[in-house]
Amino acid sequence: MQASLLGDFLAYTLAGERPAAHESEGTCASGVRWSWLADGILLMEPAVLEEGARSVLASAGVHGDETAPIELLSYLVRDIAQGTAALTCRLLVILGNVDAMRDAARYRDDDLNRLFSGRHLQLPESEEAPRAAALEQAAMRFFEDASHEPGARWHIDMHTAIRASAFEQFALLPHTGKPHSRAMFEWLGEARISAILLHTTKGNTYSHFTAQACGAVACTLELGKVRPFGQNDLTRFAGADQAVRHLLAGTHVESQVQMPRVFTVIDQITKQSDAFELLVAADVANFTPFARNTVLARDGEYRYVVHHDEERLVFPNATVKPGLRAGLMVIETTQETLATLA
Repeated sequence: MQASLLGDFLAYTLAGERPAAHESEGTCASGVRWSWLADGILLMEPAVLEEGARSVLASAGVHGDETAPIELLSYLVRDIAQGTAALTCRLLVILGNVDAMRDAARYRDDDLNRLFSGRHLQLPESEEAPRAAALEQAAMRFFEDASHEPGARWHIDMHTAIRASAFEQFALLPHTGKPHSRAMFEWLGEARISAILLHTTKGNTYSHFTAQACGAVACTLELGKVRPFGQNDLTRFAGADQAVRHLLAGTHVESQVQMPRVFTVIDQITKQSDAFELLVAADVANFTPFARNTVLARDGEYRYVVHHDEERLVFPNATVKPGLRAGLMVIETTQETLATLA
C-alpha cells in the first residue's frame, strides 16, 4: 500500500485508491512521517521538526489538464519517501481537481481556481464547489499548526498556461495590501521565473485564499503549456522543480539570482455577454504588447481601449462565461516594485 501511494502518488490518485484506516499513515525509511488525508491530499513531515520550521503547501492540478506540475509533485513525493530529496519542513501536497484530472479536462462545471474565498457557496450545484470547500479546509487545517514567524508559511500553486507566452514561465502574486516578500522574489529568481504579475485586487484563486485567510507567502506559477499526461518534457521545468526542492530542504544554492521582470495589473477585460468579441488573434501569446489607442475588445457599447503607451495582455480567453475575466491588462513596474520589497 505505502509503496504505491508514495511511489506513484499520481497513479494512486487517478485510480481512485483509498487506503484503509490503519494504512493511511506511516514512516518512510528516511524517517519522514506521512499521512494520507483525503483524495489527492498528502501530509509529509521530517522525523525532527525544528521550532519555527517552515510549512509549505505545494499544489498542482487545480486545473485538471495542467499535467506537468502534477507529475513534478508526484516525483517529489516519491523522492522524499525514498530519501533522495531532503525534507526539513512541513509539507502538504495537494492535487487539486482530481475529477477533472481523471477526465483529462480543465474542469467539469466551473473553473476551480475561481471558486475560493467562499465563492463556491454561490454555486452549490457545481461539481467543483465541494472540492473548493475541501481544499480551503485542508489549507486552513495545515496552516493552523504552522509557525507564526514571518515567512514561515508558503504556498506554491503550480499551473501551466493554455497558450504560448512572451515569458514561458511566470508567476502571479496575490494582492494582500502588504509589501511583497523579497524572499519570494529571490526564490522565483532561483526558479528561473522570467516575469512576475502583481494583482492589485483580491481574487478567488487558491493562492489568493491562502495569502488572505492563512497568512501564507503565496504564488501561482505558470510553467509552460498544457499537455496530456506523459507528454511533458519535465526538463523544461527543472528550475522550478529544483527551487521547490531547495525550499523544502532548507537550502539555497545560489546567492545571486536574476530577479524576474515585474508587471502590475492595471485593468481587466470582462466578458459581459455572448456578443463579446476579443479583437486579437486566437493564438496571441500572453504578455503581447499593444500600443496606446488599440481597441482590444468590444461587447455591445463596451470597448476596451489601451490607455497607456504600452499595455500587455495576459490570459486572453473569449470563451469564458459572461461576467468573468476575458483578459488581464498589465504594465511593466520592475524598478519601482523591486525598490519596495520587504
